[in-house]
Amino acid sequence: MKRFTFLIAAAVLTAAPAHAAETADYSVGPQYDTTHVYVPQEQFDTFVSSFVATFGGTTSKQGEFQVTPTKSLTKSQLVLTPSGTVSVFGFKTPIPYPFGDERTGYLVTDIDAAVASAVKHGAVRRIATFPDPIGRDSVVQWPGGVNMQIYWHTAKPNYAPLTTVPENRVYLTPDAADAFVKSWTGYAKGKIIADDKAASGAEIGEPGKTVRRVSIESGYGRMVVFVSDGQLPWPYGRDMTGYAVSDLSATLAKATAAGVETLVAPFEVGKRQTAIVRFPGGYVAEIHQGA
Repeated sequence: MKRFTFLIAAAVLTAAPAHAAETADYSVGPQYDTTHVYVPQEQFDTFVSSFVATFGGTTSKQGEFQVTPTKSLTKSQLVLTPSGTVSVFGFKTPIPYPFGDERTGYLVTDIDAAVASAVKHGAVRRIATFPDPIGRDSVVQWPGGVNMQIYWHTAKPNYAPLTTVPENRVYLTPDAADAFVKSWTGYAKGKIIADDKAASGAEIGEPGKTVRRVSIESGYGRMVVFVSDGQLPWPYGRDMTGYAVSDLSATLAKATAAGVETLVAPFEVGKRQTAIVRFPGGYVAEIHQGA
Protein backbone atom coordinates (compact mmCIF):
# COMPACT_ATOMS: atom_id res chain seq x y z
CA MET A 1 0.00 0.00 0.00
CA LYS A 2 2.84 2.37 0.85
CA ARG A 3 4.51 1.59 -2.49
CA PHE A 4 1.24 2.28 -4.34
CA THR A 5 0.86 5.62 -2.55
CA PHE A 6 4.45 6.54 -3.40
CA LEU A 7 3.91 5.74 -7.07
CA ILE A 8 0.77 7.89 -7.20
CA ALA A 9 2.59 10.81 -5.56
CA ALA A 10 5.50 10.44 -7.95
CA ALA A 11 3.14 10.47 -10.91
CA VAL A 12 1.50 13.67 -9.69
CA LEU A 13 4.88 15.36 -9.22
CA THR A 14 6.02 14.23 -12.64
CA ALA A 15 2.87 15.55 -14.30
CA ALA A 16 2.96 18.93 -12.54
CA PRO A 17 5.59 20.61 -14.76
CA ALA A 18 3.69 19.70 -17.93
CA HIS A 19 0.50 21.15 -16.48
CA ALA A 20 2.35 24.28 -15.39
CA ALA A 21 3.79 24.72 -18.87
CA GLU A 22 0.34 24.32 -20.36
CA THR A 23 -1.19 27.05 -18.19
CA ALA A 24 1.79 29.39 -17.73
CA ASP A 25 1.53 33.07 -18.56
CA TYR A 26 4.97 34.50 -19.32
CA SER A 27 3.88 38.13 -19.72
CA VAL A 28 5.19 40.86 -17.42
CA GLY A 29 3.00 43.87 -18.21
CA PRO A 30 2.09 46.19 -21.09
CA GLN A 31 4.54 48.90 -19.98
CA TYR A 32 7.33 46.46 -20.94
CA ASP A 33 5.90 45.75 -24.39
CA THR A 34 7.52 47.99 -26.97
CA THR A 35 6.78 48.83 -30.56
CA HIS A 36 9.99 48.52 -32.56
CA VAL A 37 10.62 51.69 -34.54
CA TYR A 38 13.37 51.68 -37.17
CA VAL A 39 14.35 55.14 -38.42
CA PRO A 40 17.26 56.48 -40.48
CA GLN A 41 20.07 57.25 -38.05
CA GLU A 42 20.17 60.90 -39.12
CA GLN A 43 16.51 61.27 -38.04
CA PHE A 44 16.87 59.32 -34.80
CA ASP A 45 16.97 62.28 -32.41
CA THR A 46 14.23 64.13 -34.30
CA PHE A 47 11.91 61.15 -34.00
CA VAL A 48 12.57 60.69 -30.29
CA SER A 49 11.97 64.38 -29.60
CA SER A 50 8.72 64.40 -31.59
CA PHE A 51 7.39 61.28 -29.85
CA VAL A 52 8.07 62.71 -26.39
CA ALA A 53 6.57 66.05 -27.40
CA THR A 54 3.41 64.27 -28.54
CA PHE A 55 2.85 61.85 -25.67
CA GLY A 56 5.10 63.09 -22.85
CA GLY A 57 7.30 60.76 -20.84
CA THR A 58 11.02 60.09 -20.57
CA THR A 59 13.82 58.36 -22.43
CA SER A 60 16.56 55.95 -21.52
CA LYS A 61 20.17 56.85 -22.17
CA GLN A 62 20.96 56.65 -25.86
CA GLY A 63 23.73 54.28 -26.86
CA GLU A 64 25.23 52.34 -29.74
CA PHE A 65 24.99 48.56 -29.53
CA GLN A 66 25.09 45.30 -31.39
CA VAL A 67 21.55 44.02 -30.79
CA THR A 68 21.63 41.24 -33.39
CA PRO A 69 23.52 37.93 -33.19
CA THR A 70 25.48 38.80 -36.32
CA LYS A 71 27.76 41.80 -36.62
CA SER A 72 25.91 45.14 -36.76
CA LEU A 73 25.74 48.50 -35.02
CA THR A 74 22.71 50.62 -34.17
CA LYS A 75 21.77 53.63 -32.16
CA SER A 76 19.21 52.46 -29.60
CA GLN A 77 16.97 54.16 -27.07
CA LEU A 78 13.76 53.51 -25.16
CA VAL A 79 11.02 56.12 -25.09
CA LEU A 80 8.69 55.55 -22.14
CA THR A 81 5.45 57.53 -22.34
CA PRO A 82 2.17 57.28 -20.40
CA SER A 83 0.54 56.03 -23.63
CA GLY A 84 3.05 53.33 -24.55
CA THR A 85 6.71 52.46 -24.97
CA VAL A 86 8.80 52.32 -28.12
CA SER A 87 12.25 50.87 -28.79
CA VAL A 88 13.99 53.06 -31.35
CA PHE A 89 16.71 51.76 -33.67
CA GLY A 90 18.82 53.79 -36.06
CA PHE A 91 21.20 51.33 -37.71
CA LYS A 92 24.63 52.57 -38.73
CA THR A 93 25.23 49.33 -40.64
CA PRO A 94 22.94 47.33 -42.93
CA ILE A 95 20.19 45.65 -40.89
CA PRO A 96 20.80 41.87 -40.65
CA TYR A 97 17.98 39.50 -41.55
CA PRO A 98 15.36 38.96 -40.15
CA PHE A 99 15.38 42.19 -38.16
CA GLY A 100 13.44 45.25 -39.19
CA ASP A 101 10.01 43.76 -39.75
CA GLU A 102 9.18 42.61 -36.21
CA ARG A 103 6.40 44.83 -34.94
CA THR A 104 6.81 44.52 -31.19
CA GLY A 105 9.05 43.28 -28.42
CA TYR A 106 7.36 41.46 -25.53
CA LEU A 107 9.18 41.02 -22.22
CA VAL A 108 8.73 37.54 -20.71
CA THR A 109 9.60 35.92 -17.42
CA ASP A 110 11.29 32.88 -18.99
CA ILE A 111 12.63 33.19 -22.53
CA ASP A 112 13.14 29.48 -23.23
CA ALA A 113 9.74 28.46 -21.89
CA ALA A 114 8.00 31.36 -23.66
CA VAL A 115 9.54 30.54 -27.04
CA ALA A 116 8.66 26.86 -26.59
CA SER A 117 5.09 27.83 -25.75
CA ALA A 118 4.86 30.12 -28.78
CA VAL A 119 6.01 27.30 -31.06
CA LYS A 120 3.55 24.92 -29.40
CA HIS A 121 0.76 27.40 -30.16
CA GLY A 122 1.57 27.74 -33.84
CA ALA A 123 4.42 30.25 -34.11
CA VAL A 124 7.67 29.52 -35.92
CA ARG A 125 11.07 30.80 -34.84
CA ARG A 126 12.56 33.15 -37.39
CA ILE A 127 15.79 33.12 -35.44
CA ALA A 128 17.07 30.94 -32.60
CA THR A 129 17.31 32.53 -29.15
CA PHE A 130 20.47 34.62 -28.82
CA PRO A 131 22.14 36.87 -26.22
CA ASP A 132 22.06 40.65 -26.49
CA PRO A 133 23.86 43.24 -24.31
CA ILE A 134 21.21 43.08 -21.57
CA GLY A 135 19.48 39.72 -21.93
CA ARG A 136 18.28 37.18 -24.47
CA ASP A 137 15.96 37.43 -27.47
CA SER A 138 14.12 35.48 -30.15
CA VAL A 139 12.00 36.53 -33.13
CA VAL A 140 8.89 34.50 -33.93
CA GLN A 141 6.25 34.58 -36.63
CA TRP A 142 2.57 33.84 -36.03
CA PRO A 143 0.05 32.67 -38.65
CA GLY A 144 -0.55 35.39 -41.20
CA GLY A 145 3.06 36.57 -41.09
CA VAL A 146 2.80 38.54 -37.84
CA ASN A 147 6.37 38.98 -36.57
CA MET A 148 7.24 39.67 -32.93
CA GLN A 149 10.29 39.67 -30.72
CA ILE A 150 10.23 37.87 -27.37
CA TYR A 151 12.89 39.07 -24.94
CA TRP A 152 14.18 38.62 -21.41
CA HIS A 153 16.38 40.94 -19.33
CA THR A 154 19.21 39.76 -17.10
CA ALA A 155 18.39 42.55 -14.63
CA LYS A 156 14.66 42.93 -14.04
CA PRO A 157 13.49 46.34 -15.34
CA ASN A 158 11.11 48.58 -13.41
CA TYR A 159 8.90 50.84 -15.54
CA ALA A 160 5.92 52.85 -14.32
CA PRO A 161 2.48 51.49 -15.27
CA LEU A 162 0.90 53.08 -18.33
CA THR A 163 -1.87 55.65 -18.07
CA THR A 164 -3.50 54.19 -21.19
CA VAL A 165 -2.62 50.87 -22.82
CA PRO A 166 -1.99 51.02 -26.58
CA GLU A 167 -3.38 48.59 -29.13
CA ASN A 168 -1.25 46.31 -31.23
CA ARG A 169 -3.04 46.69 -34.61
CA VAL A 170 -2.92 43.55 -36.76
CA TYR A 171 -4.31 43.46 -40.31
CA LEU A 172 -5.19 40.04 -41.77
CA THR A 173 -7.40 38.44 -44.39
CA PRO A 174 -9.88 35.65 -43.52
CA ASP A 175 -7.31 33.10 -44.73
CA ALA A 176 -5.19 33.56 -41.60
CA ALA A 177 -7.35 35.39 -39.06
CA ASP A 178 -8.81 32.45 -37.14
CA ALA A 179 -5.47 30.66 -37.00
CA PHE A 180 -3.74 33.78 -35.71
CA VAL A 181 -6.37 34.56 -33.07
CA LYS A 182 -6.31 30.95 -31.83
CA SER A 183 -2.51 30.90 -31.68
CA TRP A 184 -2.11 34.27 -29.99
CA THR A 185 -4.85 33.82 -27.40
CA GLY A 186 -3.57 30.34 -26.59
CA TYR A 187 -0.02 31.55 -26.05
CA ALA A 188 -0.86 34.88 -24.35
CA LYS A 189 -3.75 33.50 -22.29
CA GLY A 190 -5.68 36.25 -24.02
CA LYS A 191 -9.37 36.99 -23.68
CA ILE A 192 -11.48 38.00 -26.66
CA ILE A 193 -13.47 40.95 -25.33
CA ALA A 194 -15.26 41.72 -28.60
CA ASP A 195 -15.63 40.03 -31.99
CA ASP A 196 -17.66 42.26 -34.30
CA LYS A 197 -18.15 40.53 -37.64
CA ALA A 198 -19.88 43.55 -39.16
CA ALA A 199 -17.75 46.48 -38.02
CA SER A 200 -17.47 49.61 -40.13
CA GLY A 201 -14.74 49.38 -42.74
CA ALA A 202 -14.29 53.15 -42.45
CA GLU A 203 -11.99 52.55 -39.48
CA ILE A 204 -9.41 51.00 -41.83
CA GLY A 205 -10.05 53.14 -44.88
CA GLU A 206 -12.79 51.02 -46.46
CA PRO A 207 -16.01 53.05 -46.04
CA GLY A 208 -19.11 51.31 -47.33
CA LYS A 209 -17.71 47.88 -46.43
CA THR A 210 -17.97 45.81 -43.30
CA VAL A 211 -14.98 44.11 -41.70
CA ARG A 212 -14.40 41.81 -38.78
CA ARG A 213 -12.88 43.51 -35.73
CA VAL A 214 -11.52 41.32 -32.91
CA SER A 215 -10.42 42.94 -29.64
CA ILE A 216 -8.12 40.89 -27.38
CA GLU A 217 -6.68 41.63 -23.94
CA SER A 218 -3.89 39.76 -22.19
CA GLY A 219 -0.95 40.32 -19.87
CA TYR A 220 0.86 41.63 -22.95
CA GLY A 221 -1.65 44.45 -23.36
CA ARG A 222 -4.33 45.10 -25.95
CA MET A 223 -4.63 43.94 -29.53
CA VAL A 224 -7.13 44.63 -32.27
CA VAL A 225 -7.26 42.34 -35.30
CA PHE A 226 -8.84 43.76 -38.45
CA VAL A 227 -10.02 41.08 -40.86
CA SER A 228 -10.77 42.39 -44.35
CA ASP A 229 -10.21 41.80 -48.06
CA GLY A 230 -6.81 43.40 -47.64
CA GLN A 231 -7.55 46.16 -50.17
CA LEU A 232 -6.33 48.89 -47.86
CA PRO A 233 -5.59 52.44 -48.98
CA TRP A 234 -2.49 54.18 -47.69
CA PRO A 235 -1.62 54.43 -44.81
CA TYR A 236 -3.78 51.68 -43.31
CA GLY A 237 -1.89 48.50 -42.57
CA ARG A 238 1.30 50.49 -42.01
CA ASP A 239 0.14 51.49 -38.52
CA MET A 240 1.33 48.87 -36.04
CA THR A 241 0.17 50.58 -32.85
CA GLY A 242 -2.84 52.63 -31.79
CA TYR A 243 -2.34 55.06 -28.90
CA ALA A 244 -5.20 56.02 -26.60
CA VAL A 245 -5.28 59.61 -25.35
CA SER A 246 -7.72 61.67 -23.32
CA ASP A 247 -7.83 64.62 -25.75
CA LEU A 248 -7.16 63.82 -29.40
CA SER A 249 -7.25 67.43 -30.59
CA ALA A 250 -4.71 68.55 -28.01
CA THR A 251 -2.45 65.59 -28.77
CA LEU A 252 -2.53 66.28 -32.51
CA ALA A 253 -1.76 69.94 -31.88
CA LYS A 254 1.34 68.97 -29.90
CA ALA A 255 2.29 66.45 -32.60
CA THR A 256 1.97 69.02 -35.37
CA ALA A 257 4.12 71.49 -33.47
CA ALA A 258 6.76 68.76 -33.18
CA GLY A 259 6.85 68.11 -36.91
CA VAL A 260 4.45 65.15 -37.03
CA GLU A 261 2.34 64.86 -40.18
CA THR A 262 -1.37 64.04 -39.97
CA LEU A 263 -2.08 61.49 -42.72
CA VAL A 264 -5.75 60.88 -41.86
CA ALA A 265 -7.63 63.73 -40.22
CA PRO A 266 -9.68 62.89 -37.11
CA PHE A 267 -13.06 61.27 -37.72
CA GLU A 268 -15.58 59.38 -35.63
CA VAL A 269 -16.11 55.64 -35.98
CA GLY A 270 -17.22 53.00 -33.49
CA LYS A 271 -17.63 55.45 -30.60
CA ARG A 272 -14.11 56.78 -30.94
CA GLN A 273 -12.30 59.64 -32.61
CA THR A 274 -9.35 58.35 -34.60
CA ALA A 275 -6.52 59.76 -36.69
CA ILE A 276 -3.39 58.44 -38.41
CA VAL A 277 -0.07 60.29 -38.16
CA ARG A 278 3.48 59.92 -39.43
CA PHE A 279 6.43 60.88 -37.23
CA PRO A 280 9.78 62.11 -38.50
CA GLY A 281 11.70 59.08 -39.71
CA GLY A 282 8.57 57.47 -41.18
CA TYR A 283 6.87 55.81 -38.18
CA VAL A 284 3.11 55.60 -38.82
CA ALA A 285 0.73 55.33 -35.87
CA GLU A 286 -2.95 55.56 -35.04
CA ILE A 287 -4.09 57.85 -32.20
CA HIS A 288 -7.60 57.68 -30.76
CA GLN A 289 -9.87 59.07 -28.09
CA GLY A 290 -12.87 57.23 -26.73
CA ALA A 291 -14.02 53.62 -26.52
